[in-house]
Amino acid sequence: MNHIWKNQKSELHEQRARGKNGMTASATKESSTIGAEILTNGGNAMDAVAAMQFALAVSEPFNTGIAASGFILYYDAQKKKTFVIHGHSVAPKKAHKNIFVDEHQDIIPFLKRSTPGTAVAVPGILKAIEKALNEFGTMKWADVIEPAVLLSKNGINVNETWVTGLERFGNRIGKEGRKFFFPKNVPLVKGETVVNNDLTQTLILLQEKGADTFYKGELADKIVETVKAFNGFLSKQDLASYQAVVTKALSGTYGDYTVAVPPPPNAGGFALLYMLKLAEKLHISQFDLHSWQKYYLLAEIMRIMTADKLAYMGDPAFYDIPLNGLLSEPYLKKRIELVNFNFRNTAVSEGNPWKYDQKHAHEKKPGTDNAGPETSHFIAIDQEGNIAACTSSLEHFFGSGIMVPGYGFLLNNDMTDFDPDPAGINSVEAGKYPVSMKTPTIVFKNQKPVLTLGSPGGPTIPASVMQTMIHVLDYGMDLKDAIEEPRIYNSTGPLIWHEEGIPETARQKLEQMNYQFDSMAFSIGNVQAILINPETGELYGGSDSSRPGIPVAVK
Repeated sequence: MNHIWKNQKSELHEQRARGKNGMTASATKESSTIGAEILTNGGNAMDAVAAMQFALAVSEPFNTGIAASGFILYYDAQKKKTFVIHGHSVAPKKAHKNIFVDEHQDIIPFLKRSTPGTAVAVPGILKAIEKALNEFGTMKWADVIEPAVLLSKNGINVNETWVTGLERFGNRIGKEGRKFFFPKNVPLVKGETVVNNDLTQTLILLQEKGADTFYKGELADKIVETVKAFNGFLSKQDLASYQAVVTKALSGTYGDYTVAVPPPPNAGGFALLYMLKLAEKLHISQFDLHSWQKYYLLAEIMRIMTADKLAYMGDPAFYDIPLNGLLSEPYLKKRIELVNFNFRNTAVSEGNPWKYDQKHAHEKKPGTDNAGPETSHFIAIDQEGNIAACTSSLEHFFGSGIMVPGYGFLLNNDMTDFDPDPAGINSVEAGKYPVSMKTPTIVFKNQKPVLTLGSPGGPTIPASVMQTMIHVLDYGMDLKDAIEEPRIYNSTGPLIWHEEGIPETARQKLEQMNYQFDSMAFSIGNVQAILINPETGELYGGSDSSRPGIPVAVK
């Protein structure tokens, strides 16, 4: 790690931070500041992340909130173990395979299927926060909510993220939500302070009654009433029976590093480990940072991974997943044979990992990739070295667009994380978890944590995390510079999404190799990361400029 730390810049711009006593990072200044205050007042990393989730419900209510889903990755410094608190949304008991197809069995367009009540899944983030605090936290539930209550009472300054969201996705917001986001039928504007009094009262209710009011009490009744008004399936029983679970993290290696991520039904963790192993075997760092070869390998790695993800990732309670086979050395070595340096390989499709998995062969059921683009990632590290990293989401910008009347929060559209095709392995089924691409990540070297990071972005999340990791670990870049280094994303086809700054020579070369670049460059993800020096305990944080978030060091 010494070569990396030599390259960390000493000047501290607003989206960089350096310290030794703890640090937070998130997509909003308010959330990061609140998390750091929790650490300053004696809370641990899990307490801070819990407080940050509630703060984001106020400061980024269109990306996450109390009706969101999420995964929390937690490293216990004393036990030297990494856990996953699983708070992903689940399909209601009345959901069925055909909810996203019409009478002709044609798939309903995304906007139309993502905004009615049928798009709302059973939210899991509050149960995850409750479980995380009980098992790993040191503070009381009411105390970690208090900063968000005060924040909500004082109001939020509307920033560029709010404005962009309203411009691009304001058509998703229903009548109730428009009262807040479009007062007097005019969208909120940058610089004004907005107060959501209904949300303030909801947070106070949660403080007083606990998570049970959301899953069994007053809030549960109102959520069910609202979803039914929009022809959804969610019931009081669905909410009351939801349980967050704690599991061991899934881990893999990348060179001398060990990488911890959530396991299935989270597919983001699998995707990251899979792509990193391909990148390692292809020795991607032998190529210049801005070379066409580097971008070409990234694109092909993403295409190969996505083909297997679509074919094999689902809820392990419903389908066997050949996870060991997918991540095995012989299988990945076989998959590398799809890569050449002459052209985009049009023959990329799923492989057969079953024979590498010590299981019998199973029928392959390819799906389609429908994860939404907006989420939020946030991190806290305390003075004892505990790490909490959470990615939570309403799924799409503004979720389902359905706001609970009188309570001021949006409902998710997590059902669209399912494949709308009834035949897919990730198709809708009652009580099933949809595949999620959330990828909270902790990187270790010699059994000590050295980096933690994550990003929003739906299907692009693992790609953003992988590229940032490679920029830091292989190219030795400053963390903030590594976050800002232009990223690309590719699914299974020829189209490449790209950020501003991809060299024109590399772009032209890839176009000659039968790739296509999207006509417009745009931000991919919003990486939040903290680098940890295992020798000195020094922390160095960086936040992505695509949102106004900052890392905050505890003084």
